[in-house]
Amino acid sequence: MKLDRILQAFLPKDNKYFSLFEKDVANLLVGARLLKEAMSNNISGEARFQKIRKLEELEHEGDEITHQIFSELANTFITPIDREDIHSLATRLDDILDYIQESANRIILYRIESISPEQEKIAALLYEQVAELHRAIPLLHHLKNADEIRSCLVRIHSIENEADDVFERAIAHLFDTCKDPIYLIKMKELLVSLETATDQCEDAANVIETIMLKNA
Repeated sequence: MKLDRILQAFLPKDNKYFSLFEKDVANLLVGARLLKEAMSNNISGEARFQKIRKLEELEHEGDEITHQIFSELANTFITPIDREDIHSLATRLDDILDYIQESANRIILYRIESISPEQEKIAALLYEQVAELHRAIPLLHHLKNADEIRSCLVRIHSIENEADDVFERAIAHLFDTCKDPIYLIKMKELLVSLETATDQCEDAANVIETIMLKNA
């Protein structure tokens, strides 16, 4: 019986890792959707507040899934893909949700009542990136749809470039038009959090691309 347990530790747990990644990115997609909705000016302040509070629960759920992945890594000798790539992908997904929550929290902490069109646009682009991750990650299990995965990755990189352009224009417009230095800092920090989240999506896409190259 003891020998069986030892042998199990050496066997790759394909389903376990990929199931956890799918659960993680599904949780992340809900978080990105909530942020997109919270960054709209078409909802009440109370509705925005409730969505941001819900994001806290999703962030805790994401932390728990990340912990499960790391625990599996600590207890499994042979993994279906490189250990470093499992760790990197889990970390990147966790970072995306962290920056999503950070962006949402800044709305509350800074008492921001009006979202700029640029902030709303970046939140929408971020949701599109996460949706592409949500499409790509389940396909990693067998890597039978490499072209579809690559299509998702190309789309993520393209969206990130668009988000960078929106961010740069928004910062320039903010410095040109805003006369209140405190308000300028608040709006700039919110933009930075949003843009960093899109960068993290691109980092996750890069990890997926590495996995594909190693397992082609």
